Amino acid sequence: MGTTQLGTSDLHVTPIGFGAWAIGGSGWEFAWGSQDDRDSIAAIREALDAGINWIDTAAVYGLGHSEEVVARALEGMGNRPYVFTKCSMVWDEHRQIGHSLKADSIRRECEASLRRLKVDAIDLYQIHWPDPDKDIEEGWATMARLKAEGKVRNIGVSNFSVAQMKRAAAIAPITSLQPRYSLIHREIEAQILPFVARENIGVIAYSPMASGLLTGAMTPERIASLPADDWRKANSDFREPQLSSNLKLVRLLRAIGNHHGRSPGEVAVAWVLRNRAVTGAIVGARRPDQVRGLSGAAEFRLSPRELAEIEAFFAKEAA
Repeated sequence: MGTTQLGTSDLHVTPIGFGAWAIGGSGWEFAWGSQDDRDSIAAIREALDAGINWIDTAAVYGLGHSEEVVARALEGMGNRPYVFTKCSMVWDEHRQIGHSLKADSIRRECEASLRRLKVDAIDLYQIHWPDPDKDIEEGWATMARLKAEGKVRNIGVSNFSVAQMKRAAAIAPITSLQPRYSLIHREIEAQILPFVARENIGVIAYSPMASGLLTGAMTPERIASLPADDWRKANSDFREPQLSSNLKLVRLLRAIGNHHGRSPGEVAVAWVLRNRAVTGAIVGARRPDQVRGLSGAAEFRLSPRELAEIEAFFAKEAA
């Protein structure tokens, strides 16, 4: 699997990375239902065997549990992958999640992530959400100091607007942006992707398969049977009226993929990667077989005719 430089950093990342959101397990606000840690560890190792060289997690995933599972998967590994994590989403003793960009909070979060991940330095430390907006400057200045101290090697942002990135960049350079981007969430195309391309800010897109909706495994029946604590159950993408249109799109992705022996999910990820502003896409997996069914997206290229076919679908749906 080839690699591409992430922004102006010394990180050279594979086109897809392992996303560790779902492996945080149950019992928190944005859970995906229960998860077997043994499956998670096996999935991470399968991803690394496939050539993937970075893992993206966050402190809030499972309220620290995802980071702990990543550490267990990498234990004893000599040539470990890059490990990316995030700060700014914090929780209290009642497991209620809040947001903070205060300097002391980010420092505490960084130290806690270093302990859970069992690493000397975090390869890419990212502000998870620009919230509260008024504290962006304080938060980003703290991130820059953590980098200067060697606790983190690179600093990035997630879910930032162009205006917010400009404010941060006035303090210290931004290695990368992590935005939501998929066939059904294209909001970043108008302003954000042109801006990061001009500024040479790397892009690692999250939810390129729309949180599993575009994998080809979702049906109305499966969605109805999702666990009560799976956040997707209440999400509008997984409910009518959007659901029928989204599943119609999956049928098109399946038809395109069938010509190449690819899954709908691989087609969806390849579509995200076709944008030159995108450095890599985060692909979540909860079991090794899911990794095997998606890792081929890294090398798959859609033809101009297939890309036009996808655009025609959206034009027809909007008519």
